[in-house]
Amino acid sequence: MGTTSNGKSTTDTNGFSEQERAAMKERAAELKKEASRGRGNKAAADEADVLSAIGRMAEPDRMVAERIHAIVTGNAPGLSPKLWYGQPAYARKGKVVCFFRSGHGDKERYSTFGFTPEANLDDDSGLWPTSYAVTGLSDRAEEAIAAHVRKAVG
Repeated sequence: MGTTSNGKSTTDTNGFSEQERAAMKERAAELKKEASRGRGNKAAADEADVLSAIGRMAEPDRMVAERIHAIVTGNAPGLSPKLWYGQPAYARKGKVVCFFRSGHGDKERYSTFGFTPEANLDDDSGLWPTSYAVTGLSDRAEEAIAAHVRKAVG
C-alpha cells in the first residue's frame, strides 16, 4: 500500500482511506444515536457529545475548538451544536451550517473551520470562502469568525 507525503494511504480495496472509513462509521453511529434520542433531551445530549469530543482533542486543537464553540454559540444562539463525522458542528433545523475539524485528528498540519452550503455567505462577486485553516486564534481571527458566523445565520 502506498502513502502520500502526509502519510495518507493512496490505495485501498474500497477506494477510501482508513481515516475516511472511520469517519463514515462514526457518522453512521451519530445518525443512529440521534434517531434513538427523544426530542426532550436531544439538544442537551448533542451539546454534551460535542463538548466531550472537544475534550478528547489533543492540544492545541482542544483550546481552539473550545474558543470556536464559545464564539459560535455566543454569536448564533439559533444554531445547535451536534457531532458531524465525529467533529463539532453547528446546525439550523438539523442541517449543519458550520463545523470545526481537528487537524491533529485528520493528521494535517492545521485544523479547519468551515461552512456548508446552508450558510448564508453568498457574495455578489460570485466568490466567497467556505473554510479557513486554523492554527491558533488571535483576537483578529476570533472577530473574523464571529462576523462570518453572524453572516452565515443572517
